[in-house]
Amino acid sequence: MSYTRMIVLTILAMVAFAGNSLLCRLALKHTTIDAASFTTIRLASGALVLWLLVRMRGTKTGQGGGWLSALMLFGYAAAFSFAYISLPAAIGALILFGAVQATMIGYGIMRRERLRPVQFAGLFLAFGGLIGLLLPGLSAPPLGRALMMFGAGIAWGAYSIRGMGAGDPSGVTAGNFLRAVPMTVALSAFMYKWISIDAAGCGYAVASGALASGLGYILWYSVLPALKSTQAATVQLCVPVLAASGGIVFLGEALTLRLVLASIAILGGIALVVLEKRKVRLA
Repeated sequence: MSYTRMIVLTILAMVAFAGNSLLCRLALKHTTIDAASFTTIRLASGALVLWLLVRMRGTKTGQGGGWLSALMLFGYAAAFSFAYISLPAAIGALILFGAVQATMIGYGIMRRERLRPVQFAGLFLAFGGLIGLLLPGLSAPPLGRALMMFGAGIAWGAYSIRGMGAGDPSGVTAGNFLRAVPMTVALSAFMYKWISIDAAGCGYAVASGALASGLGYILWYSVLPALKSTQAATVQLCVPVLAASGGIVFLGEALTLRLVLASIAILGGIALVVLEKRKVRLA
């Protein structure tokens, strides 16, 4: 994969992930859909779209992926939805991507990956910018919901790590989504007393599953083999910035100086981590 292609696909994947946060926020805050139903519709619609794409390519579905990856996908999606019932969006993003980064960088260190001084500075700058964007002035989150979001971050980090060895991104993602559907249907059956579905919430869930999740995960899987664990973790720190920007455009949230400065720090830090690898390769 060319370097330019990797950058473009990574950006598109991060936009899709930010879209997931916005769609989930819209659904659970402004419609009556419950978290279990949102998760089920999201994963089922994603599985359907991926199944159609794989069939159009003439390959067999269900051969890619595995049950462990599907369990991690389900765990992330379910915990993510339930955490956002009462967890503030900013705190949720901080906990989620902090957990993702800790999981993936921890795995990278276990694999004896080493950061160059410039990359370490970039990582520090990016994480510092994220803290500056989300932490000041926020009250402590509800412990139970915070633990759910932390678990979602660990699951997503582990799912991404397993995706680094994926041979066929679309086949693997389709297989994982198909395997996750029975799990989320079982969750909805268990939560049937609290089921609540409306048209708007269902629409947000379908968009989250078919577009932001299904297609977004294919893009992410396609670039993961070209990234180290530390780089993949750092790149995902831009998602809260993108989500905040989307909130300004689509939810009417205010543009603040803190958001601008934090965005510069996060995106600049990511550039240091990723571009330094490129510099080393060319040397």
